[in-house]
Amino acid sequence: MRVARLVATIGGVGYLRPAPGTWGSLVALPMAALLHLIGGPWLLIIAIIAIFFEGLWATTQITRWQDDPDPSYVVVDEVVGQWVALLPLSFGAWHVGASIFGLWPGWIAAFVLFRLFDIFKPGPIGWADRRHTPLGVMLDDVIAGVFAAICVIVLAALSHLVLAI
Repeated sequence: MRVARLVATIGGVGYLRPAPGTWGSLVALPMAALLHLIGGPWLLIIAIIAIFFEGLWATTQITRWQDDPDPSYVVVDEVVGQWVALLPLSFGAWHVGASIFGLWPGWIAAFVLFRLFDIFKPGPIGWADRRHTPLGVMLDDVIAGVFAAICVIVLAALSHLVLAI
């Protein structure tokens, strides 16, 4: 149970108040940067898959005997979703050989968009959240990350192709 709690709370980050989900998303940013620097977008994809399944296991262990299927201190799902939202930046930087840190407007957009999708849970994000299962806990953030990633791609296209910033 101790390992499951460490994984689910990302080493205790989930206990930070207020807004533990936002703290979980914030801690995901330097972790994603480190993964990108070590192994590029491919390592980030491998980490997303690995942490998704590890988070699913940990969330199942933590919530097994609880009434609340999605306690606020479980933030491993925010880490996975935030990493998905950052994938376009990692691929973009890798593709053009740029520093991942040079794409800082994209970092801000990915963070804000992911948090908004995770908080308001439109469409399939809300559907996954209403499953009230460990898989639903993990899936709603993955879907929110995909929505945020699509928005990041659109914003990057607008910036580079239309506005030429």
